Amino acid sequence: MVIAAKARRLPGRLVTGAFILNAGVGKWSADEETAARLHGMAAGTYPFLARLKPKDFARLLAVGEIALGSALLLPVVPAALAGAGLTAFSAGLLGMYVKTPGMRRERSLRPSTQGTALAKDAWLLAIGVGLVADALTHREDDGG
Repeated sequence: MVIAAKARRLPGRLVTGAFILNAGVGKWSADEETAARLHGMAAGTYPFLARLKPKDFARLLAVGEIALGSALLLPVVPAALAGAGLTAFSAGLLGMYVKTPGMRRERSLRPSTQGTALAKDAWLLAIGVGLVADALTHREDDGG
């Protein structure tokens, strides 16, 4: 039943969608210092981002987060599509966690105190993969 599938996906979509939408709205009007910090961390992991101005990067990040958060919150966006977006976004965040010095304890994947904020994005990855897997394996005729 389609309603059962949507109901089981609802908590993950609502919580992550609201969280990411809020983050994007907050970054929309980022000041120069915040934009520089965000840009510096991202460009340190993904050097191609260094070509962007910090304020432009913060704006693009805000737009991306607003779009992704909205896609998760809007039930008309298919779960597989919203989940794929969340998976890609969180994979980028986890890439920063893995590649940025000081985020992990020495010779470990366990987070340092500074890395906990990025390590928690593993939950976003799990929710995204779960949405995609559920959408791809759900059959309307199987009763749920």
